[in-house]
Amino acid sequence: MKNKLTGLGIAIVTPFKKDLSVDHEALTKLVNYNIENGTDYIVISGTTGESVTVTKQEKKDIIATIVKANNNRVPLVLGIGGNNTADVIEEINATEFNHISAILSVSPAYSKPTQDGIYQHFKAISLASPVSIILYNVPGRTSSNMLPETVIRLASEFENIVAIKEAAGNMSQYFQLIKNKPKDFLIISGDDDLALPVTLAGGAGVISVIGQAFPEQFSKMIHLGLEGNSTDAFKLHYAFLDIISLIFAENNPAGIKAVLEQLNITNNNVRLPLVVASNSLKDRITKIIKNL
Repeated sequence: MKNKLTGLGIAIVTPFKKDLSVDHEALTKLVNYNIENGTDYIVISGTTGESVTVTKQEKKDIIATIVKANNNRVPLVLGIGGNNTADVIEEINATEFNHISAILSVSPAYSKPTQDGIYQHFKAISLASPVSIILYNVPGRTSSNMLPETVIRLASEFENIVAIKEAAGNMSQYFQLIKNKPKDFLIISGDDDLALPVTLAGGAGVISVIGQAFPEQFSKMIHLGLEGNSTDAFKLHYAFLDIISLIFAENNPAGIKAVLEQLNITNNNVRLPLVVASNSLKDRITKIIKNL
């Protein structure tokens, strides 16, 4: 599992047609584009996949499309999380995992549990899951921070909890995790702008948003980081900083979908309450892409 979840993972978008139904043809195109250009693994149905506005049946259909397009070429990770522990476990029990290497499970949002509540939530998920688990800490969305002590406690006590996607945007917290983690536990950056520094510090790479638009270059940057080649890796890092800033300027995934549309990979449709990127943001993205 350590090798499977190292390098560039992408949080894949869900393309929609004009009528906002899922565009399975565009999704297949995006999967092939990424695999052919260096993406190491694909994360399905995360925040960037607009999972909260996708129905249960649509999620099953999306998984089926990606599994077929992937054809066992790279590992697949499935997002299964929420603030109702019982519902998360029910979904795990109802899921077919034949082609899924791991699940990505976000810390409970809205409820704002204590650290012990977060621990008990993931303990229950660990006991229910037949596959490996990547914890996901994103305080900007959940309104609570899963502290390093809680992560290390979970990593030390449950063998199937193998990694964390850390997205607190806090390098000190990354350092604490890398310093104190069990040997084979993976620290994966969930912050595109910090992906390289985290990798160089001992992280396992990134689950990226921007990476799906530029997989060849972003994967090269991460793998240079894994090799310890900071000089060449930072050249790519600095080239990406402006576009990373822009794709999160309004909302995610409207920004990355605007990039993918300009690259003729998918269109930019999103479901409410999200709205498409503004014309001014699209113009700024166009200029940056030309420079890239």
